[in-house]
Amino acid sequence: MKGRSVTTPIAWQKSSFSETHGACVELAAADGAIRLRESDDPHIVITTTPRPLGTLIRGIKTGEFDHLGA
Repeated sequence: MKGRSVTTPIAWQKSSFSETHGACVELAAADGAIRLRESDDPHIVITTTPRPLGTLIRGIKTGEFDHLGA
């Protein structure tokens, strides 16, 4: 149809370790970007790219941010 764009729905994924009733982070790849959202509030979406997301994940795994929860 002319003048109308068709968008593919975003396929959100969550970890198999996530709870079934929510309270998890969901990820989706779309348009060359990575999108993140909280399952409890899915209307707020953070967009990033693979490199900064990888840096964040490595920092979490090594405990770089552990002092923030103290």
